[in-house]
Parts: sequence; structure tokens; C-alpha cells
Amino acid sequence: MTLVIAHRGASWDLPENTLPAFERAIEMGADYVEFDVHATSDGGLVVCHVPPRGGELRLEEAIEVLAGRIGIMCELKSPWRYRRHDVVGRVAKLLPDDAIVLSFDPRALQAVRGRRVLQHVGFGASIRAAARYAWGVGFHDPRVTRRGLAKARALGLVTTVYTVNDPARMQELAALGVDGIFSDRPDLLRATLRSPRG
Repeated sequence: MTLVIAHRGASWDLPENTLPAFERAIEMGADYVEFDVHATSDGGLVVCHVPPRGGELRLEEAIEVLAGRIGIMCELKSPWRYRRHDVVGRVAKLLPDDAIVLSFDPRALQAVRGRRVLQHVGFGASIRAAARYAWGVGFHDPRVTRRGLAKARALGLVTTVYTVNDPARMQELAALGVDGIFSDRPDLLRATLRSPRG
């Protein structure tokens, strides 16, 4: 069964990385909500895709609302920007035990201890390298290939693809046996996966 991963919440309908988008993802039946975390200059941890400007949701608030209601995938953005604040270690301690940590930065994921980690591949990280420390890999949709999926599976990695909003592509990826799909439209993804061809 392919997991439905709400990319930054139900971000097709609502502002991304916000509590309303997360609540809507839960209502839509997503298996996981994925969100981005940045550090502020004073050491705060906030949920946002781009560097914080003020007024963003605090990581602690997001966890309080989501934990126990939906799976959490937390992507570390610029984890070394404020090294003095130990962003990687603090995020790992705050997240529930069943949360998954994602990043494009292999060093950040290797620093996460006792957590499932998902390495985005193809942007400075290889599938083979990720297999040494990661639970799974994330493929950018335009770059995913049958060969890459097969290689990841052969190395024991869970496979995910981001970000897919087209139903035909959702069906195609599900038929390829992808373990999880990130989508801005978790309701459409869920409905597509339930359809006879999905």
C-alpha cells in the first residue's frame, strides 16, 4: 500500500506549513504530514519552507497538535545555519518517537540518532550512500526511474517520490510499487489510490 504524505499539509487548498493545512490533511485521511523546520537567529524552531521572517508556527505547537493523530515527517532546512543552536539535536529530541526526519543534507541525517531518516537523493546524495544510514529515500518526481527504485529496494530502503499532484502520475507511481507519495493534494491522492487502477 502506498502511503499518502501531505506535502506541507493540504497545501493545495490552504497556506502551507500552517495548522489549518495540517488539520485539513488529517481530515482528508493522509497517513503523514510533512513540514519544514528552520531555526531563527535566536534559536527558535519554526515551521516554514523559506528562511523565517517572523510569525511562523513554532515546532512545539505543530507537534502538540499532530502527535498521535497523524504520522509526522519533519524536513530539516538549512540545519547548520545556526550551528550554535544545535538544530539537528533539538529537533530530534522534540519529535515523537515514530516521527521521520528528512533532509537534503546527508550530514544532518547522519547526526540524527535513534530516528528513522529519509534522504532526498539526486542532489548531492546517492542511493548507495544513503543506504548506510537512512531508513528510506525521497526521489524528486522528474528524476525518479525504475532503475533507481529497484536499486533502493535492493538496498532495503523505503521509496518515496515528491511532489505529485497529477492523478495519472499518482497511479503510475503506485503501479511501480512506490512506498509513499508526497502531494499537495492528499485527498486526490487518497481517492486515486482507492480507484481500481490506483
